[in-house]
Parts: sequence; C-alpha cells; structure tokens
Amino acid sequence: PLKEVMIIVGLLGVSSDTGLHYDRYLREVIDFLEKDQHFREKLHNTDMEDIKQGKLAKELDFVSHHVRTKLDELKRQEVSRLRTLIKAKQDLEGGNDIAVDHQALLKQFEYLNHMNPHTFEVDDLDRLIKSATKDLENFDKERHEEFKKYEMLKEHDRQEHLKTLDEDERRKEEEHFEEMKKKHADHPKVNHPGSQNQLKEVWEEGDGLDPEDFDPKTFFNLHDTNGDGFFDDQELEALFTKELEKIYDPTNEEDDMVEMEEERLRMREHVMNEVDSNKDRLVSLDEFLVATKKKEFLEPDSWETLEQNQAYTDEEMREFEEHLVQQEQDLNQKAVDLQKQREELERQQEQLNSQKIELQQVRSEHHEQQHEDLAQQGLPQTHQNLPPGHQEAAPVHHNLP
Repeated sequence: PLKEVMIIVGLLGVSSDTGLHYDRYLREVIDFLEKDQHFREKLHNTDMEDIKQGKLAKELDFVSHHVRTKLDELKRQEVSRLRTLIKAKQDLEGGNDIAVDHQALLKQFEYLNHMNPHTFEVDDLDRLIKSATKDLENFDKERHEEFKKYEMLKEHDRQEHLKTLDEDERRKEEEHFEEMKKKHADHPKVNHPGSQNQLKEVWEEGDGLDPEDFDPKTFFNLHDTNGDGFFDDQELEALFTKELEKIYDPTNEEDDMVEMEEERLRMREHVMNEVDSNKDRLVSLDEFLVATKKKEFLEPDSWETLEQNQAYTDEEMREFEEHLVQQEQDLNQKAVDLQKQREELERQQEQLNSQKIELQQVRSEHHEQQHEDLAQQGLPQTHQNLPPGHQEAAPVHHNLP
C-alpha cells in the first residue's frame, strides 16, 4: 500500500529522495496514512484520476485519532521549519530588524494550508498530493533547463576569455578546445539504454554472470535493490553507470561531470518513456517483461550521446547573451544609482556640518556682542557672561550697631 501511495504522488520509493524541499514532510505524512487500515482500503479502491481530483483526501476524516494527532504534529513541525527558513532568509538579506509577516510569506508554500498552522485537515492532504504530483512532473524539465543554462554560460565564459587573448594565444586556445572535443567524442560505442545489449553488459560485467544465461526476470530482481517490485528512478539510473564510464572519466580534462549527470538523466527518461506504460514514474516487473519482448529491446537504434546533441539552439544562445548583457546593464545602473545616493548623502552631511559650524559662529558672535554692549553701558556682566575662571564678587554685609 505504501508503494501505491508513493505512485499516486509520483514519488520514487520509500527510501528515495524526491528532490522536493518538502520531501521529508511528504514521506512522513504518507508513512502515517499507510498505517491506517481504513485509508489503506480506500486507497486500493480509488483510481488514479479520482485521487488527483482530491477524492481520496476526503477519507482523512475517517482515519484513526492517533494518526490524525500525529499528522497534526507533523504539520506544526513543518510550519515551524518554514518559519525558521523564512527568518534565516531575512537575516541573510539583511532584514533581521524588520518584522516578519509569516502569514504572508507562508502563502508561497502551496503544499499546506498556512491559514491553519495547528491541525492537518482534508485540504492539507489534497494540497500535498496535488503539489507533489505537479512539482515532480516539472522536476526533470527544470533540471534540463538548468543544464542548458550551464552549457550556455560555459560557452559564454569561453568566448569572453578568448577576447582577452592576442591572436596567437587565441589560435592555440581554439586548437586545444577542438582537440578536447575530439578526445571526448573518441569513446567506445554506447549501447542503447534499456536494450538487451545494454542490460546484458550489466549482467556480465556488473553481476559477473554468463551473458548466455541472461534472464530478464532474474535481472529485475537483482537490481530491484529495495525489493519492492518496482524500478524507481535511482534504481534505473544505476543501470547506466557502465555506459557512462565509457564516455566520462573524472580525471580527464575533456570530460565534464555535470554533463555526465545530464546524460544519465536523458537515459533514465528515455527508458521511462519506453517502458513505463501507466506513467506512474515506476517500472513494474510486468512492464519490464513486456518491454523485453519488443523490437526496441532486441534490435535498438544507436544512441546519440550529448556531444551529438547540442543542448541549446543558436537562437537560445543569442537570447541568453542578450539577457546577460541586460543583467550587466541593470547591475551597472544600480551601481550608478547607489553611487549617486552615496554622493547625495555625503553632500547632505557636508551641508549639515556647514550649518552646524555657521550656527556655532552665530552663537559665538552673539555672546561677544552682548559682552561689548554691557561694557559700553557700564553695567556689570552676568556671571554666565564673565570670562572663564572669574566669578562675580559676593556682596559685603556690615553689622551695624
């Protein structure tokens, strides 16, 4: 049942990290729900679409008091964690003296109902399932976009470096670059991911078994490392290590380990698309056995590696360069604005200092004028107007008879 719940929200297995920032909260909620007999029974009788529409979430009202109490506690802990993160972010941004409106900032976290931070309700389970499903569907897409930006920035930095070189140095640098590209591309043939040849190589070199004895069911059981009857993302990706080692070596200058992880992701996505017929992000034994009978498994096409597929188009690179230029201009403008603000503050400070000096001079001149006026009138100067160190003589009283 727990595995089926994980399927619902698109997770990768009990022991796997989804990569979502609320992964621990998600898995703990599912773990406790799985312990409730009523919820387990309803789970078996609810289809995927109804679950996504929130019908399963309504069953939360019928789970045991113990489970509800534990879910309340988990939610309070999660809200506290989010508040701590918000506070830490405010401190890092220099806003530690500003009062934090937690209610407003908690709105950005869609997977729980922030208006009620104390109890776990139907709406919380509904939000959690929908958010996890949506976030995981977009997870690989976001990783591809990040990789594309990485590749474009790498090329941008290379081109900027070339601009700093003279003609002879630039030529040598370009020659070295082309040499490294050729060296990277010179590797053994890569088997099509998920094909019979690819899996047999794992069977022989990884498992130490005779390729003539290759058996799909035995292979599946050997590599279903957590024994739950499914291949999740991590278990699939582990199957491609031998293929990736043909292309990438961390000790080689020409091999980029970031690119290796993108290649691993591409291989896993390809196999999922080919084999995962119900699109639950998991490969069951039945799905795997069906796939081993297809032509794509027995007689696959050749696999095109990353160096044969540029991650970005010329148009995307042009837009990326324009974006970088705009970013630089914005930063420069901010620097200019900050400098102007600084100069204006310094000018105001100088003006205040000048006004302060002028005021002191006016006061001094006023006191001096008072002294002169009193002297001309022959009047005694008041104590406070006497020069420092002098005091007005005390009156003398005579005792008359």
